[in-house]
Amino acid sequence: MNMNRHERAAKQCGALVLAAAALVAALPAQEATDAVASTRATVEKWVETRNLVSKEQRDWALGKEALTARMDVVRREVEKLQKSIADAQAQVVEADKKRATLLAENEQRKQSGDKMIARIAALEGKLLTQLPRLPEPLRDKLKPLTQRLPKAGEETKQSLAERWQNVVGVLNELDKWQREIVVTSEVRQLGDGQSVEVAVLYLGLGQAFYASSNGKVAGFGLPTADGWQWKQANELAPDVLRTIAIYKNEQVAAFVRLPVQVQ
Repeated sequence: MNMNRHERAAKQCGALVLAAAALVAALPAQEATDAVASTRATVEKWVETRNLVSKEQRDWALGKEALTARMDVVRREVEKLQKSIADAQAQVVEADKKRATLLAENEQRKQSGDKMIARIAALEGKLLTQLPRLPEPLRDKLKPLTQRLPKAGEETKQSLAERWQNVVGVLNELDKWQREIVVTSEVRQLGDGQSVEVAVLYLGLGQAFYASSNGKVAGFGLPTADGWQWKQANELAPDVLRTIAIYKNEQVAAFVRLPVQVQ
């Protein structure tokens, strides 16, 4: 059975004492006294040394335990840090994926926006070229919108949404006018240089008839690329005035012949 350190030290010390006693017994008295003193000093030194060694061993054991505990703490901190790094790397990868997705979506929106801009610019240009073909009352009504239409190559500070609203607003008014009969009061220039106030009956955007209230002046108009061209035809006055009266519910409905030209 193994003995612990203290038991071994005690037995070693006892053996030394017995050996020293046997040696002293064989010596003369004076020498025996000196030998005892020397032996005592040696034993004390040996005991002191053993105590010092035992203390160093205890201190080393305690230090080892503290160091082991510290290493466990450091190991856990390293593991925690490694997990944090792994999580951060995963987040970076996910962020990169989202960034790539957003860049692709942004590029797609940019391409769609470029197509929309080109489409709106084409519509704006077409509307501007068609303005002279519109009836003058309609052109006046559309001025707040048509004045905001940029000409080809002209820079504009309007947003895409604002430009689209302008185009849609103009198209809505054109569609409304095209589907309706409109009667307005205008001034027509006669061949002799005189001017007369007339009632003008617009049949959509394609043709119009006019007549003076006294029935002496009448005619019709057609749209062209340079504006509306008006032609005097006084013989149309009764039919034009009757059509206008029917439109205003001033006469009962009836069939009226008017010379409509299809372009």
